[in-house]
Amino acid sequence: MFADKLYEKIIEYKNPTVLGLDPLIEYVPDSIRKKYSNDIDAIYHFNKDLINNLHKIIPAVKCQSAYYELLGPKGGYLLQKTMDYAKSKGMLVILDCKRNDIGSTARAYANAYLNDGIYSADAITVNGYLGSDGITPFVNKCIELGKGIYILVKTSNKSSYELQDMKLENGLKVYEHMAQLVSSWGEKVIGKYGYSSVGAVIGATHPKQLAELRQTMKSSIFLVPGYGAQGGGVEDVKDAFDKYGNGAIINSSRGLMCAYKKYNLSKEQFIKAAILEALDMKEQFNKFINLKGNS
Repeated sequence: MFADKLYEKIIEYKNPTVLGLDPLIEYVPDSIRKKYSNDIDAIYHFNKDLINNLHKIIPAVKCQSAYYELLGPKGGYLLQKTMDYAKSKGMLVILDCKRNDIGSTARAYANAYLNDGIYSADAITVNGYLGSDGITPFVNKCIELGKGIYILVKTSNKSSYELQDMKLENGLKVYEHMAQLVSSWGEKVIGKYGYSSVGAVIGATHPKQLAELRQTMKSSIFLVPGYGAQGGGVEDVKDAFDKYGNGAIINSSRGLMCAYKKYNLSKEQFIKAAILEALDMKEQFNKFINLKGNS
């Protein structure tokens, strides 16, 4: 079960962070770009360098599909190769593709990304705003193949309030109602450590909502984007964790890929900077969470 695999990885590494691989060609140093005649190979080299140097520090990687899709058909191949390489290094792979549609199309998406085939992610992000018939095919994959999904609940973008904060007739906000649905959808896939393979995406830029939802979504693992480059810091995300110091993973993409900016290093030193940032994140989180398990 994905939730159990993730839990064990986090405890083993004593680190709840995720490496976001959302590469643009301008992130890649000139020394790498000069070696290759095309962007695909240069970005793959860049991704491999980050994975090779961070896989013993960070337990999971998250690939945002949009950054690969913009490269055309070969970008899909790059995505597959990157995911396969991360798995070969022992990392869990989350594909951030935010897929969903009506039931039959949702089944096609679930088969495309969660079957043991082309992409074969360990978990994907899903948009739950089509309701249960669009979610069930993904939950079925969690049951059948031990996969995971993260459903959008409260996203990190500034305009999320336009829909997600609207009040319903029962007094709940839309995101609060979605949180209830996510908890109910996840009841069939709760693992041996008490966490469900159906998790929630909740942005680091909403610390108040993170704290509130942590109290109501006891079994949900939170995937928290928005850390670092988008403005979220350790203090913003600390309440995403439950009383055992578990139940959340914190993603950093540009914060790790472009860490050289923070450390006043050259782009050519992106690996040195990424290692420094990865170790700093781990240290910061271990100051206030206890990753020793919940038993």
